[in-house]
Amino acid sequence: MSIKNTLIFLFLSCCLVINSYAETLRLGHVTPPSHIWHKTSVRFAQNLQKISNNKFQIQIYPLAKLGGEEQMIDLLQSGAMHFAMLTGANLSNRSPSMNAWFLPYMFSTMEESIAAVDTPEAQALLKDLEKHKLIGLGYSMVGMRVLISTMPVNDLSALRNQKIRSYPNQLFNTWWSELHAAPTALGISDMLPALTTNLISGVDADLDIVVGMKMYQQAPYLTLFNHMTFPGVMVVSKTWWDTLSSTEQNQIKEAFKEAETWGFAQQIQQEKNNFNALKAAGVTIIAPDYAPLKEVGKRVSAKYAETDPLMKAFYQRFSNNGN
Repeated sequence: MSIKNTLIFLFLSCCLVINSYAETLRLGHVTPPSHIWHKTSVRFAQNLQKISNNKFQIQIYPLAKLGGEEQMIDLLQSGAMHFAMLTGANLSNRSPSMNAWFLPYMFSTMEESIAAVDTPEAQALLKDLEKHKLIGLGYSMVGMRVLISTMPVNDLSALRNQKIRSYPNQLFNTWWSELHAAPTALGISDMLPALTTNLISGVDADLDIVVGMKMYQQAPYLTLFNHMTFPGVMVVSKTWWDTLSSTEQNQIKEAFKEAETWGFAQQIQQEKNNFNALKAAGVTIIAPDYAPLKEVGKRVSAKYAETDPLMKAFYQRFSNNGN
């Protein structure tokens, strides 16, 4: 082979290596671009591209464009997909310890839940995901959950036998059943029609989705239950992660950590914006009597905490926060 051909061969080989590094990585989630999980994902992608000097570039697919959460988990486990922002509630189907975040009244405010993120107990929940071929990078919070309803809920008797849309998770169902309501599983797209036709009386939700979907137009009463938070979790395919060098892994961790902190600050402000929007829309905002709610929450939390050692440790650390 001539010197010229050798140089051409080496150049093309280098190009192949460069192109392999420049492969666009895929990140999926189920929320719209207006949601904090998308905004945090964008921040993460921008950080990583900069930190890695363009080696890592992420294409983000919102609104379940790569499939629902179960489909995305399958893709992550196979290495066909690189990142996803998944609901902690969905992950609890595989890693029950993630239910720790949904023990009622561990936290009274989003700020309290954010402060818990870096504790050993919260980090242990992420570590447990490795058993399922997932690496947990960190969290993204959407605020405390509330009840938006077609009727005022001035006391718990108003909930008796009322159909409340609840996330399809056993702990959520237990919570609403203990309040003598009838937890009802519905897809996000079905919630507004169900409120309009009185198929359901209320929705267990966060303020982002209440404002974003304008639920208050069908359900003008907002009761500040603040019974639990609802984190998103940024996960990485462990199959792909294990092919990276420690330097590359640290770059990814660094990029998300900044995005995580940034997202928390953004959402704290967004919660205030959401309240202002609801007040401007004339929504009736009700602060309930928390004593009976917390009594039920204490009973539900204590029951579920005994089902998993990581959940129990989380419960023991934070059970006095919301009480």
